[in-house]
Amino acid sequence: MMYYSRFKMLLVGLVCLIGVLLCIPNLVAKPSPALPWRQIHLGLDLKGGSYLLMQVDLKSLANDRLQTLNDSIRQSLLNEKLGYRDISVDTTHHSLKFLPREASESTAVHKVLEELPQAVPHEFSITTDKAGYFIVSLSEIAMQERAKEAISQSIEIVRKRIDATGAVDPEITRQGDDRIVVQLPGITDPERVKKLLGTTAKMTFHLLDEQAISAVVAPPGVTMMPMVESPEQKLPVYTHVDVDGANLTNASAAVDQQTGEWAVNFTFDRVGAQKFGEITKNHIGHRFAIVLDNKVISAPVIRSAITEGNGQITGGFDAQKATDLALMLRAGALPAPLKVIEQRSIGPSLGADSIRAGALSLAVGFVLVIIFMALFYGLFGWYANIALLANLILMMAILSLFEATLTLPGMAGILLTLGMAVDANILINERVREEVNRGRTPLASLQAGFEHATATIIDSNATALLAHVMLFVFGTGPVRGFALTITIGIVTTLFTTLLLSRMLMVRWYAITHPKELPV
Repeated sequence: MMYYSRFKMLLVGLVCLIGVLLCIPNLVAKPSPALPWRQIHLGLDLKGGSYLLMQVDLKSLANDRLQTLNDSIRQSLLNEKLGYRDISVDTTHHSLKFLPREASESTAVHKVLEELPQAVPHEFSITTDKAGYFIVSLSEIAMQERAKEAISQSIEIVRKRIDATGAVDPEITRQGDDRIVVQLPGITDPERVKKLLGTTAKMTFHLLDEQAISAVVAPPGVTMMPMVESPEQKLPVYTHVDVDGANLTNASAAVDQQTGEWAVNFTFDRVGAQKFGEITKNHIGHRFAIVLDNKVISAPVIRSAITEGNGQITGGFDAQKATDLALMLRAGALPAPLKVIEQRSIGPSLGADSIRAGALSLAVGFVLVIIFMALFYGLFGWYANIALLANLILMMAILSLFEATLTLPGMAGILLTLGMAVDANILINERVREEVNRGRTPLASLQAGFEHATATIIDSNATALLAHVMLFVFGTGPVRGFALTITIGIVTTLFTTLLLSRMLMVRWYAITHPKELPV
């Protein structure tokens, strides 16, 4: 207990030296791009930035599934040469119903409905009413499963879109059953990001019903969709999706060499390329609408078959719009629209004030602790202060190593950790003082003090560590930042108290061999 080998002392010194080196990137500019320069990043409350609370429109998710189911039923019945009448969608009760062309076809129709693919087991039920109508209803359990998947998928797509903008240390978390919190440190003008996230970016390709160009009311199977550039102009677009944008594999903004205008080049996967090639081959001379979120970007005439799986979207883009559209297409379409329900911006000056206040409180607390330890425990108090400084350095080093994001609650956690570290040193010093008062020799007092205090220190810190790990696992936002710094602080406290502080006291005794301890 009172013996430290050279290897053990070297190891403790090496850990402290590594801690100092890891802290340097937070104080000095990066000298070379090749160096791994890991730094602590500041959170939204310290750096300033934007906060967005977004809600996933789960109602539209169910409506989209009903529309897809509607198209599948139509196509499947036509493939089996079965007719239908009065098909309608009830978005309130999440169901659709239709009447077979002939009552004698009911058995065949029921068989076709049972063979329809289901996204999840028992996704929908099939019933009939007294009038002979078939009713296909989405189940509540299936809708809940799809809602969970939609939230998870939305978070991933939001993350991809934000990462592509170059935002540093964005924090994207789930809140409740249908909300997503987006925190963007350093971004004080969130309008572009807000637009990127608020756009579903669901791209589809449809043929136009050119005979209904001048129609006021759309015929069955056709939807009047507005143009993006001129919403008052509407085009009759067939509801059936000929090619889905989900089959896109890449998209990029580029300048059209012929017109000099900005455009978006896209590439399909094998399935999309095959569908796109068939449509363009069989409908040369017809208009083909490119639809984004139920708005027509452009509707060019098919001049020739496009079988390579590549295409280009034009529509009066500037560089920013073309880049953003390509970004959204690469990230993928959101499964459901996102609506911003709360938005806050924190200016950098407010963040700087928070940093000053946090740094001031940390410095004042640190100085008061040093004075307290020096006055009450003399030389051993100064050894505890050295361990306390090493504790702070190691905490910052670990945060830098993992490039953690420091928030105001995180700074509070650091200050609280310093107080906990002082408690451990006080336990050791008080136990040593008690042994001295009992008349033991200096060596026996140190030995007994260390032995008795160690068990208490480990027990108290182990329970605190477990509590804060659970707080980190189950907490969100600022709570996790607070728990993270304290969890790291507990580990560094055990190292500096049980190894570094004790080593300093043991080495002092080995060198001086005092007749009494300065306690």
